[in-house]
Amino acid sequence: MKKEQKIKVGISLGDLNGIGPEVVLKTFAEAMMLDFCTPVIIGSVKVLNQIRKELDVELSLHGIDAFAKALEGKVNVLNIWKENISVEPGVETAEAGKYALESFLTGVDALKNEEIDALVTAPINKANIQTEAFKFPGHTDYLAQELTGDAMMLMVSESLKVGLLTDHVAVKEISGKITPELITKKIETLYVTLQRDFGIGKPKIALLGINPHVGDNGVIGDEDDKVLIPTLEKIRATGKVVYGPYAADSFFGSGNYKNFDAVLAAYHDQGLIPFKTLAFGKGVNYTAGLNKIRTSPDHGTGYDIAGKGDADHSSFREAVFTAVNIYKHRSEYDVLTENVLKVSPRKPGGRGRSRNEGGRKYDKNS
Repeated sequence: MKKEQKIKVGISLGDLNGIGPEVVLKTFAEAMMLDFCTPVIIGSVKVLNQIRKELDVELSLHGIDAFAKALEGKVNVLNIWKENISVEPGVETAEAGKYALESFLTGVDALKNEEIDALVTAPINKANIQTEAFKFPGHTDYLAQELTGDAMMLMVSESLKVGLLTDHVAVKEISGKITPELITKKIETLYVTLQRDFGIGKPKIALLGINPHVGDNGVIGDEDDKVLIPTLEKIRATGKVVYGPYAADSFFGSGNYKNFDAVLAAYHDQGLIPFKTLAFGKGVNYTAGLNKIRTSPDHGTGYDIAGKGDADHSSFREAVFTAVNIYKHRSEYDVLTENVLKVSPRKPGGRGRSRNEGGRKYDKNS
């Protein structure tokens, strides 16, 4: 019987002067990680060995010059930089932004060309990564342009999933961007993601209101009454289990989020503040809705602790596990769906239920 090939996970290093390289090295210094995937870190063996020695991380790195040469059981490093690079922990530099961008773009190209199965991105600095050719507020927006599908920022932890109607949008622009079309599209994306990527057969979703107290019957604002509520009624008529809108100020504190498979927040801070309060250090940022898989940790560059060896790599490790989990769930779902269509060609709407319908997390100890 042919041995099953391990999932190949590309790793972009993020800002070299931040904690990205540290959390990457610490993650793969754990020998068990190689039981679940074949990592390919995109950068430079020379630079990583320099950082590794300064942080006193015991790890053997295997240099390669092509993704196809990655070996199972090794921490592979795709060498894309030949020049000497000055690493200055905690300092924002144009040079660090340049190499962070090169690592990320190489990873995205590899995803598109199916040279890797998933991409996990270490944190970037959104300011120093900007160029004439790259003018995006973050990873997600670029991925949305380069890949197929409707991208959604989805924060994921063991007990909580929070998606966003709007993400990197100025507060003054939020209400104008939330339309019936956007709500419908985002709920559809989230619904399919929960089924296909997390193995949840009949997702139950909660939507948070736009205004405080869901507008208090129009006293504080009428967007919830005029936009959210009528749209949700139409969506529920299609059979989807979607409730709301809920007042955001009490939704998480009351524990109501535990009654749902996922929560859809109206804007960035409404969703990410409670998520990071409840799951910081264990959470993962997943770009849902695309034809390829990308995850990242739930933190930033961490300039204040860079180079000190104090960075917690738990979130990055979870980002790797989440990418592996999603790849496995998605592959199973697609095979089962294809088989259903073959058996019942006249019923293309038939459900392909994953045998992992309960949303079981991939067992790290198996």
